[in-house]
Amino acid sequence: MSVTVRFAPSPTGFLHIGGARTALFNWLFAQHHRRHGDGGNFRLRIEDTDRARSTPEAVAAIIDGLRWLGLNWDGEIVHQFANAARHTAVVAELLASGAAYRCYMSPEELEAMRARARTEKRSVRIDSPWRDCDPAEAPSGAKPVIRFRAPQQGATTIHDLVLGAVTVGNEELDDLIILRADGTPIYNLSVVVDDHDMGVTHVIRGGEHLRNAFRQTQIYRALGWQAPEFAHIPLIHGADGAKLSKRHGALGVEAYRDMGYLPEAVRNYLMRLGWSHGDDEIIALDDAVRWFDLADVGRAPARFDFARLDSLNAHYLKEADAPRLVGLIAPRLEASLGRPLSGADRERLARAMPGLKPRAKTLVELTEHAAFYIASRPLRPSADAAKLLTQEARALLGEMPGWLRGSEWDPAALEAALRAFATAKAVKFGAVAQPLRAALTGSLASPGLFEVMEVLGREESLGRIADAAAGGG
Repeated sequence: MSVTVRFAPSPTGFLHIGGARTALFNWLFAQHHRRHGDGGNFRLRIEDTDRARSTPEAVAAIIDGLRWLGLNWDGEIVHQFANAARHTAVVAELLASGAAYRCYMSPEELEAMRARARTEKRSVRIDSPWRDCDPAEAPSGAKPVIRFRAPQQGATTIHDLVLGAVTVGNEELDDLIILRADGTPIYNLSVVVDDHDMGVTHVIRGGEHLRNAFRQTQIYRALGWQAPEFAHIPLIHGADGAKLSKRHGALGVEAYRDMGYLPEAVRNYLMRLGWSHGDDEIIALDDAVRWFDLADVGRAPARFDFARLDSLNAHYLKEADAPRLVGLIAPRLEASLGRPLSGADRERLARAMPGLKPRAKTLVELTEHAAFYIASRPLRPSADAAKLLTQEARALLGEMPGWLRGSEWDPAALEAALRAFATAKAVKFGAVAQPLRAALTGSLASPGLFEVMEVLGREESLGRIADAAAGGG
């Protein structure tokens, strides 16, 4: 069998983090089967039949989010709305075979049926009187909806690749609308037709769609089509076990990019939300493709935890090369500085990266920690750093350039020179090092002091020291 899967978001908002996980699982499944010569097509379908809520901006955000995550699809993007004529033609087939019927129930009749269900404290089930009526009795001029004639006896079973066999009694499923009175098709019908026409063999999606699978299976059977294999992956909850909300991380993928997460970290984190390979936490993408199996997807809801995402992102920041990281933080630095970075700025940041990377969990933190390297003189120290620049400290800083100017400019030589300076001035080393850090970085925390001096270079370091000695900060 040649495997084909699809990711089919509705463009009514951005690419939600749960949708991104669904896309990732589909992509991994396709790539795994491609590696084993079983096809492995990953298709993208935009389910834009809800014209009132679908927007071009949302479509663009979904595409951008998938590309940022590295989840490239095969073939052209399918837009569901463009297939409306095909969907309507299939509805005509169902009418002709007796598997669907025209329903003329008024809004008042429908509301009365719902009210009775509420009064009797039971779930709403629409039992249309038009299911077995003679169409000749239809009210003059009324436009009907088309309902699927669902089986009323027996049961429908889904052999889910995650959940196992799941059965629902057919009496629980009423006759759903498949075509509105204005002639537009409904989701459950459109999905079946599109999946069939696209040759989709496996439908991997969120667990909230499980009930739809029973309805869609009935439609497949009524049309005489082979239903795909279904796999409903668990929902994502917050770390506290509650339904995922914005405070837990229910955000669009672009928000994670803006918060400074790397795509490989988000991808690694998402693949571990519901799927596992032993106790492995950090999983290379190539390994994930080799190992991915729906049998390893759990049934319980996964829990979103920012602390774990931060830890993964810190790992991938350390693994990333300096030129890439400079390119990623450059726009953030330029926005804060109000000027473009020069070639010298970028070279200095690249040299600083080995000392900066271990101190940051996100690109936002990396940007904040890197800013002092390319700040314009004189630096403006933080309030805490300024407290170290006392009159006595400034006096020491004033003598320091003459002491350092002849030194070799590497960490070992600089440390030896500064310790000799402290000894000569009969002060503790901290009385020299702490004001020096404030002068060079404008803060109390930074990478190693002598590493900072080496990256800044001789002239910039001595210039900053002189500025602080003169009170220029």
